[in-house]
Amino acid sequence: MPTAITITGARSTEHRPKSDYDRIFAEYLGPFALPGVTFYLGGARGIDSLALLWLAAETEAVLHVVVPGTLAAQPEDAREAVMASRERGRLAGLIELNSPSHPSVEGYHRRNRWMVDKSELVVGFPRGTDRSSGTWYTLEYAALNDKARLIKPI
Repeated sequence: MPTAITITGARSTEHRPKSDYDRIFAEYLGPFALPGVTFYLGGARGIDSLALLWLAAETEAVLHVVVPGTLAAQPEDAREAVMASRERGRLAGLIELNSPSHPSVEGYHRRNRWMVDKSELVVGFPRGTDRSSGTWYTLEYAALNDKARLIKPI
């Protein structure tokens, strides 16, 4: 059983109702979300925020949000998800990487590599097959580093 897991996924999630994501997270994250297991989430909108809120409400897992710059530079809905998790006492850590290249693709990739390097499993929720997306970049980085991957397209 992995003790550290990175979650990566699409920013665009409006094509499904929230109840679909709750069901998907219960099925694909729930079995791993045990007390003491650490999850690293990117602190962005979409899957990052939805998964953070679900994990905070439904599990006792240890939750860390990692942002490429600062939390203040994240989109409002993403900041709200982080703050709601913090207010519930569910956020174990907020890591602000203060990337000098943020916001940029390289800043996001640097954040994703940081999370993957600390994890044994990467769970990806890609939307589509565009290999230039951040989700696929992260999943491929994990594969290149012999990390286990679980991929559930959304």
